[in-house]
Amino acid sequence: MKTEPLVYSIDDLKRDKVTSWEGVRNYAARNNMQAMSVGDQVLIYHSNAAPPGVAGVAKVAKAAYPDHFAWNKKSRHFDEKSPEEKPRWFMVDVKFVKKLAKPVGLDEIKSTAALKEMVLVKQGRLSVQPVTKKEFDKILNMGVAGGG
Repeated sequence: MKTEPLVYSIDDLKRDKVTSWEGVRNYAARNNMQAMSVGDQVLIYHSNAAPPGVAGVAKVAKAAYPDHFAWNKKSRHFDEKSPEEKPRWFMVDVKFVKKLAKPVGLDEIKSTAALKEMVLVKQGRLSVQPVTKKEFDKILNMGVAGGG
């Protein structure tokens, strides 16, 4: 799950403990969130950072439910084409698990052979992406152990 650290960072999630991951307005990203189950672990990726990369781990605390911000005309996430009777957009709640000892930068991810097929490498702009267990474990190892 991508976020800009100046908007909402892994440190913000650590402070808040749990947050709703709202405002996703891309169908593929929405579908990825709808496929999540309570307890699934997710990587928190800081985009628009120097350098961009994986900063921590969270877990799904509440499965996908309608993103009510789509119905609030005062919200920047308002979408008049998403009626309450047939919501177009969904969100999940995520709970802080841990901040990585060492963020795993995008360049490091791209240069790691075991991660060359990652969606992040192939389709980098998608805000919520699937990650295989093998990819998840590799990144976690790189961030905790500080090496590939």
